Amino acid sequence: MPTLALNNGRFSYEDAGGSGTPVVAVHGSFGRGTTFNAIATRLAPDYRVIAPDLRGHGGSDHGGPFDFVADLAAFIEVLDLAPALVIGHSLGGVTAYRLAARRPELVRAMVIEDVGAVTDETELDHPVLDVTGWPRRFANRTEATDFFSTTPAPDYFLESVVERPGGWELLFDLDELMEVQRASAGNWWPDWLASAHPTLLLRATKSFLLSAGLATDMATRRPNTELTTLDSGHWMHREAPDSYANAVRGFLERVTSRRPAG
Repeated sequence: MPTLALNNGRFSYEDAGGSGTPVVAVHGSFGRGTTFNAIATRLAPDYRVIAPDLRGHGGSDHGGPFDFVADLAAFIEVLDLAPALVIGHSLGGVTAYRLAARRPELVRAMVIEDVGAVTDETELDHPVLDVTGWPRRFANRTEATDFFSTTPAPDYFLESVVERPGGWELLFDLDELMEVQRASAGNWWPDWLASAHPTLLLRATKSFLLSAGLATDMATRRPNTELTTLDSGHWMHREAPDSYANAVRGFLERVTSRRPAG
């Protein structure tokens, strides 16, 4: 897995390779870049998915400050991907549209996967998943599999359990992930409305983060925003990869076929 030195840290990332148009895919809390592997396969060879591990996740360095927007900006700049096509799931979606608001020159278009312009208790019953009681290590893979079988997306969390001397352990730190979740819970309407890049907003029918009403409001209030709903849970790229990839591909084809203004 390749790595980059960015913002006083070392970051790992997945790169599907090939000659297709680059697409930067940003995972959510508790995830890592490998979560998009199935989508990378479905979008190839026309698109080359490049998926970083966010700070504190996967193979990237731990320790704050957790400024994911600054890290994503640096990632795009160092790899010379601007203006980038960006996919963002959950926390990655908030990071993507906040990047578009602050560094519009780095973004060409966005796919925002199942996350809203409001991510705190005013919109959600439980915006923060309490993981303070989770084990940090497991004796074996079976123990980890049994533990995560009770979570909403077992395979998603299991991707961040790796074998180390003496057992299996999490790639993320539980205290850091509590900090990350609390920091990402907020009202981000100003950021959502601050840019007008072409955007596909994807909502899951079984979403616990994005209500139908909020999704419609987001698409109505922001220019150049398409809303598509897929029959899935929150981890749409994993639960409905074919319909997800078809929706994303169609959007990207529309965006890349447009002639530049002027």
